[in-house]
Amino acid sequence: MYQFSYADIQTDSVADARERERHLLTRSIDLLINAANAGSESMQAVEALHFTNRVWTALLEDLSSNENALPKELRANLISIGMWLLRETEEIRQGRSNNFDGLIEVSQIIRDGIQ
Repeated sequence: MYQFSYADIQTDSVADARERERHLLTRSIDLLINAANAGSESMQAVEALHFTNRVWTALLEDLSSNENALPKELRANLISIGMWLLRETEEIRQGRSNNFDGLIEVSQIIRDGIQ
């Protein structure tokens, strides 16, 4: 019979959650790259902006939870970044911006920082 300590299970769970976050951000980045190539009025842009919005809305909800174990200052910084990303996706959606490169770059930095 297998025996696992709570700490082992919790560590695996956190590692799995981080891997899922990296995967979602990678998918968002890939969609944003395709959208940048297709143009801000393309169906690829609609899909990329919608997906990115959903990912960051979920991340912001998690970051604002009292149960989130990240340091408070890091959480606040990530919330600020997430809010910028959501505003920027809306600016592109409304046709007031075409800053896919900014969304891609910031998303890559966040993804690469997840450990």
